[in-house]
Amino acid sequence: LPAAWQCPYLNVFKHFRVEEWKRSAREGDVIALTDTKLKGRVYRIRGSIPASSYLQLPRTGTQSLGLVGRYLYLLFRPMPRKHFVVHLDVATQENQVVRISFSTIFKEFKATATWLQFPFLFEDSAGDGTARSDLGAAAPTVTRWTCLLLDLPSILSLHLHRCYSHLKSIRLCSNLLVKNLCTSDLVFDPGTTFSEAHRAELAGHGVAPMPREMAFPVPKGKKWHDLYDFIRFPPEGSKVPYDSIRKRCPHPVAGGKVENHSPGCATSGGMPWLFQKSLTGSSCHPGGQLPENTQPVTLTKAVHDQLPLIHQTTSPKAVSAPW
Repeated sequence: LPAAWQCPYLNVFKHFRVEEWKRSAREGDVIALTDTKLKGRVYRIRGSIPASSYLQLPRTGTQSLGLVGRYLYLLFRPMPRKHFVVHLDVATQENQVVRISFSTIFKEFKATATWLQFPFLFEDSAGDGTARSDLGAAAPTVTRWTCLLLDLPSILSLHLHRCYSHLKSIRLCSNLLVKNLCTSDLVFDPGTTFSEAHRAELAGHGVAPMPREMAFPVPKGKKWHDLYDFIRFPPEGSKVPYDSIRKRCPHPVAGGKVENHSPGCATSGGMPWLFQKSLTGSSCHPGGQLPENTQPVTLTKAVHDQLPLIHQTTSPKAVSAPW
């Protein structure tokens, strides 16, 4: 389990007080503004060259975030017709630092012992029912706020056969709007409310509603998945390769509604990601779960007992950051 100050989840921007720029850094065109749809503060990272404008945590490369939660949630929106890049530096249990990057700029998956580069693709449905995607293409004209869930131990185990230790640093490069990040050992369903989760007894399936301070607002009478996108990587479906992060572009259908069923995404019709996949013989992280055989997710009693804490304040005031 994560350290006590990171349970049951950690609101990264809040804990490290990003707005003060003392434990975080910014370069280029990075500003805080109010997003009318989310009704709150977001950070706009903009620039003609992605590497020239970025938001970075922690402030310097000699420091470490020390975040040990299995899942990283990134709440962001790509800027229309622009490229973006995200870098995550993670440490293995062998004290090896590995950079995990994903970007619309990457035209192919590349892997070395210290760097994994994943193309971020926007898929467009073809008339024959298949999906087309252009490698290296910028974001489409219409983009939506997205919750991207990254299973960091699975990424390392699947591609490098390494055991995950902790997240060292994050660099968000242009062109993005970012609401927040959080880490946790829990799987959050952004489209489910606390009352719905209680009625459906989702805690028994290892699923919890998104903490309120991390959630996207949903107007009365609307559904989360009609307004936003959810992507989990690695995805569950065996038809989707694990060498890219894919997002289905929304398209109008009959009645003026938007259809958006993205590989690895929960849809308004259900929650296919209630199931994780397991790779036999893996013991790098709790459960050793990796894409292979579908199995229901279960929580240990210790994690199950932490679910009520989601209602409480994220980080204790008395505990300082590890650096």
